[in-house]
Amino acid sequence: MKKILLLSLLAFFGAATVCAGKTPRDEYVTRIETCEAILREFMANPATAIPAEVLQKAHALVIVNQFKAGFIFGVQDGYGVILVKRADGHWSIPVIVAAGELSLGLQIGANASESVMVITDEATPRIIFNRRFNLGVDAKATAGPKAAEAQKVNRELLDTPVLVYSKARGLYAGATVKTGWLERSDPPNFILYNTSFTMPELLYSDWVQPVPEVVPLMDYVKSIAP
Repeated sequence: MKKILLLSLLAFFGAATVCAGKTPRDEYVTRIETCEAILREFMANPATAIPAEVLQKAHALVIVNQFKAGFIFGVQDGYGVILVKRADGHWSIPVIVAAGELSLGLQIGANASESVMVITDEATPRIIFNRRFNLGVDAKATAGPKAAEAQKVNRELLDTPVLVYSKARGLYAGATVKTGWLERSDPPNFILYNTSFTMPELLYSDWVQPVPEVVPLMDYVKSIAP
């Protein structure tokens, strides 16, 4: 019975999207734009801004938007984008990923959670190529220091593979994070970039050029983490 209800919900939301005249590509462009807005909002607020010292260590950035998928079951669902800094120092195009259970202490009853992850090594992003990446399990993850907490930026913290920034309350710099997952999701990227190349090629090669809709996010990332 639950499965039937869930399928009905999905069919309803899918039909609503079609009726609104939105194509699947429109939806994926919206995801990119939403993640850009999330990153800009984080950086504009001293309470959530990522210090320059942390961004200088970034080998990858992941921006996640999570929400309740339905009122009946309270299922958490979400998506994100990942960009990596290649060996030549240039940032990749943003690649859409699936994300789940990244509430990180979100208040009960809230409907959304937004997070930014700074990955400080080259190996961690590649885990997502082959399997689901479990935050804090497959790589150590801690809450990152905010720009307003400059005294908490230290070498040990900067060497943590994943530094997590979230708008959820109750997180403090250095707090261990062991919740949430990221997973490769090639189909949205096939549609967004009109290509058959998969996540590894999109992130680590220049075979696919950025489409106009992703350029503002790329430019902003370059400006804060050159």
